[in-house]
Amino acid sequence: MTAGPTHEPIDDVRFIGNRSSGAMGIALADEAAARGEHCTLLLGPTSLTPAHSSVEVLRFRTTAELQALLHQQFPHCDILVMAAAVADYRPIGQCKGKLPRRSQQLVLRLESTPDLLVGLKPMRKKGQLVMGFALEPERTMLARAAAKLARKGLDLIVANPLETMESPLIRATVLSASGVVLNQRSPVSKRIFARKLVGMLLRSHRAATLS
Repeated sequence: MTAGPTHEPIDDVRFIGNRSSGAMGIALADEAAARGEHCTLLLGPTSLTPAHSSVEVLRFRTTAELQALLHQQFPHCDILVMAAAVADYRPIGQCKGKLPRRSQQLVLRLESTPDLLVGLKPMRKKGQLVMGFALEPERTMLARAAAKLARKGLDLIVANPLETMESPLIRATVLSASGVVLNQRSPVSKRIFARKLVGMLLRSHRAATLS
């Protein structure tokens, strides 16, 4: 499991981040551990932590640090759930110390971060199951999520409406290449949704292993 935001440093004090709490990924890790599964959680800069003591937690701050952990851990996993909110852009170069305040405008030059899931495609082994997440405006959510699923070579993707960001509840649709496999129309707690999602993942992995 991956969870939480990334922080891309501007200088030694400031960073570009996002509003992800990591709650969904942590709930998934706790649910997997509660079912007796060995779970490694790659967790970004958030104050939340798993409740289940058997979850192995490895911390990251930047996209580059998460990328390094994924390349280290992915070859040994059966299921990857990429719930982390990874930055699409990062500052080019990090200023040392703290940038002084000036009266004129400050212009930041940004570069694209690598697509971490696409980067894992050459490393995939037979039987591995990979799930991504897509936070999108509701009116275009399903189309964008389906395109992302195909582009990244995912088995499943959780499409989550942008309008529910920072909510303690989730209302999401799970897609596979063949279409909708779970449609959670009414909002539920992330813990309840995690129970449904982990059950689906384990069933899907068993089916793939037996086929």
